[in-house]
Amino acid sequence: MVTTRPNSTSAHVVRRTGAGLLAGAAASLGLFLTPATAVAAEPAAAPVAAQAPAPAPAQVAVDTARAQVGKAYQYGGNGPDSFDCSGLTSYAYRAAGIELPRRSADQATVGVPVASADLQPGDLVFYYEPISHVGIYVGDGVIAHAATESTGVEYHSVIMEGYNTARRIV
Repeated sequence: MVTTRPNSTSAHVVRRTGAGLLAGAAASLGLFLTPATAVAAEPAAAPVAAQAPAPAPAQVAVDTARAQVGKAYQYGGNGPDSFDCSGLTSYAYRAAGIELPRRSADQATVGVPVASADLQPGDLVFYYEPISHVGIYVGDGVIAHAATESTGVEYHSVIMEGYNTARRIV
């Protein structure tokens, strides 16, 4: 059997070598190597949903807290329509699958301490001595918190009178 490589300006002969004989369908097989066939095929792409990693729990908490901005403040409010400060942070982290204590002073005992200069989105920021207020750091020097009945859930600078400490939950 003699076969020539296609798309060639000069005929290159590929000859079968060896003593074996090919019979049947195998006798009609030819080997053609071109740059297009010499490249390994890419694996099939996974569906888009499978490629995207699941959000980190801290980001889920931040996104959940952001979605509450503009809702009403209510002392003891746990959501979804109204919140107090620790109700907001508990609600946000619950959406991420993490249960926090209900009171801000108790939340200040969870996770690990973090310096104000090292805050990352999702960190809880605590105010006053004794601790009686909490917000969730959303980035760019801003927290989301349930402030008062007149403001409701809002964004505010992390630099606020009474800053006490911050904790990283995850």
